[in-house]
Amino acid sequence: MSKTKRFVIAGGGISGLTLAIALQRKGLQVTVYEQAFPVRPLGAALVLAGNAMKAFSEIGIDAGVEKAGRVLQKLTIKDQSGNILSETDSVEVSRKFGVINNFAIHRADLHNTLLSYLPPEVVQLGKTCVDFEQSAQGVTILFQDGSSTEADYVIACDGIHSIFRKKLVPASEPRYAGYTCWRAVIDNIPAGVSSTETSESWGPGKRFGIVPLANNRLYWFACLNARRNDPAMRAYKIPDLLSSFQNFHAPVAEILQRTTNDRLIWGDIIDLKPLDRFAFNNIVLMGDAAHATTPNMGQGACMAIEDAAVLANCLSSNTEPATAFRNFESLRLARTRKIVAGSWRLGRIAQVDDPLLMWLRNAVVRVTPAAVMEKQMKFLYDVSFQ
Repeated sequence: MSKTKRFVIAGGGISGLTLAIALQRKGLQVTVYEQAFPVRPLGAALVLAGNAMKAFSEIGIDAGVEKAGRVLQKLTIKDQSGNILSETDSVEVSRKFGVINNFAIHRADLHNTLLSYLPPEVVQLGKTCVDFEQSAQGVTILFQDGSSTEADYVIACDGIHSIFRKKLVPASEPRYAGYTCWRAVIDNIPAGVSSTETSESWGPGKRFGIVPLANNRLYWFACLNARRNDPAMRAYKIPDLLSSFQNFHAPVAEILQRTTNDRLIWGDIIDLKPLDRFAFNNIVLMGDAAHATTPNMGQGACMAIEDAAVLANCLSSNTEPATAFRNFESLRLARTRKIVAGSWRLGRIAQVDDPLLMWLRNAVVRVTPAAVMEKQMKFLYDVSFQ
């Protein structure tokens, strides 16, 4: 493949920046166009599983990423009273599968780390794509500021509301999962919080997650069953969350009390019903633009990072990019479809609000053999990038 072809990446989030690094390391010419100026990473923080760390290693930037985050030792599911339903030894998982697992990182720290691998001119900020035209010769991208650019090939990494996907697959509208979520990062951590454990506590139609971060910070999230785009949920502040989670175990209340309203990030939980294709001649969809998933398996960012490693390898082979895009599609469709479906099911289970179903759920989780969890992890970590 000619190295002179110009690749444009639409979107400078985790997927777009990771891909830009991977493509540059393959010797390809790439420019990233990002609508934000400056970049303000949303979502507060994330936990990356071993498959994402394995993909960073494939690209060659795992050491830099590891320095910016924190490896946690346990992953625990609890009921609202704090009783343990399930506990995973992340250290043992890492040893068994040979990958770093349960890796927590602030989104801003991950973005800054990824940006540090790219020359400044590669990422163009303040460029909101509003339309595009594709021809046999390439793709013309139109921006909100009235400018445009030409590309031989485009990788759409512009998220679940992707302009490219909406035009290429008009029926692909995000679907609502039935629950809404608040997130925040605090740096005044209560004394009772374990610094080595990721935890998620399940109550009636509600969940609360706690994730320690590097530099003595803590990320938390809270989910509630609700109507889509509910004005009451949009207006929620810390006192409302304290009321909703008043029956949860310590230190949930203290974490909320130490959070200021200006740090709250709110949004409904949505995903995409799996698509039948990602490749469209000179354009390919990647990350959330292609297969957005609910966060229940912690695989949204992980799948995007995997995508970057796989697509870079496809493009580095001796095939035309359009063929490489189709090869990427064939490698990624089934795996991402399985993740989206599994995460959707897990969310339905975790958000159960019927008392009898909650009791049954908790009982099943308690007695589920470790081998079942290990089988799921094996599927995640046995990822191929070729």
